[in-house]
Amino acid sequence: MPAKIRKTLLHVEETLIEGGKAAPVPLKMIAAVAVIENPWAGQGFVEDLRPGILDCAPGLGELLTGMILDAAGGGDKVEGYGKSAIVGVNGEVEHASALIHTLRFGNHYREAVGAKSYLAFTNTRGPANAPLQIPLMDKNDGGRRSHYLTIQLSVADAPGPDEIVVALGASVGGRPHHRIGDRYQDLKELGHDVENPASV
Repeated sequence: MPAKIRKTLLHVEETLIEGGKAAPVPLKMIAAVAVIENPWAGQGFVEDLRPGILDCAPGLGELLTGMILDAAGGGDKVEGYGKSAIVGVNGEVEHASALIHTLRFGNHYREAVGAKSYLAFTNTRGPANAPLQIPLMDKNDGGRRSHYLTIQLSVADAPGPDEIVVALGASVGGRPHHRIGDRYQDLKELGHDVENPASV
């Protein structure tokens, strides 16, 4: 069966001033969140999570992607992106991971925004009001540090013990006064190959 959704939440924040200085272009960060019943709740240890993944992940990816696109004004506006899930205390972190670490979830978002980078992520376990953190990175350039951002929020009544909070995050823009450079300058100064940054 598709995910049993108790509620959804759309979080939008806009930063106009950072460090006491007006942002040349305000930073908008968006989180689309769904609170769902854990599809494996009450079943004990489930060896094969695949049926639940196939049932739930595609619909969640489509729903949350649509919420992001509506709030951002289209996929072309999204610059940074990421994903996150929190499983309630009766579940396993593997349950949270199962729903977001599948192409059947992430590809809805990746294709809608025309992305090349992998989706940054967190997957944790916690009680209601647990902190939800969605790390972001540039959708096409993993070394662009201006878009290393984190959306932080919580849902007062979720996740319940047998629930999972699933979320996608987006930024329209990067940090307003980015001034730490990008990783390519470091690699150049250290004499490392951009294609082989660990020199292995």
